[in-house]
Formats: sequence, structure tokens, C-alpha cells
Amino acid sequence: MSLNDQVEAALDTIRPYLEADGGNVSIEEITPENVVKLRLLGSCGSCPMSIMTLKAGIEQAIKKAVPEITAIEAINLTDIDDPNAVLPENLR
Repeated sequence: MSLNDQVEAALDTIRPYLEADGGNVSIEEITPENVVKLRLLGSCGSCPMSIMTLKAGIEQAIKKAVPEITAIEAINLTDIDDPNAVLPENLR
């Protein structure tokens, strides 16, 4: 199984939680240094809590399932202090 497939499988374990809040995540690239670059989709892309989702949820799931991954980065993280950030409906 390719590294990409392994990371996708790890993401599938957390996707139901993201989708419950109207969000999702996709793999943009896995670098030669085994850094996973993700794009946050839907409500995750504009949520001020997305850094928590990334660190506590997505990163843990990937690192546990695919230990050779060295880092996980989101290419479109919303800053927690961003005035345009929007919490999903069910988290307000």
C-alpha cells in the first residue's frame, strides 16, 4: 500500500467527525521528506478551531497509522484570531 493510500485510510477514520461539522480534508501532496500537506475543506477551511482539529485529530490519526510521516501541515489554516473565521453551525 502506498504512503498516500495509508494516509487516506488514516484520514477516513476521522472524516465522519469532520463531515458532522460540515467539513472535510484532502491530501495536497506528500513531500519526499514525508511531510503531508493537507487542504481543509468546507467549514474546516474557515473555522477558527481548525488548528485544534488538525493537531488533536488529524495529526494524531495520521502519525499513529503511518509512523514514517514526519509532519502534517495544512496549506489553508484559518488563524484562531482571524476576524473572518466562522464556527460551524452546530458548534456555536
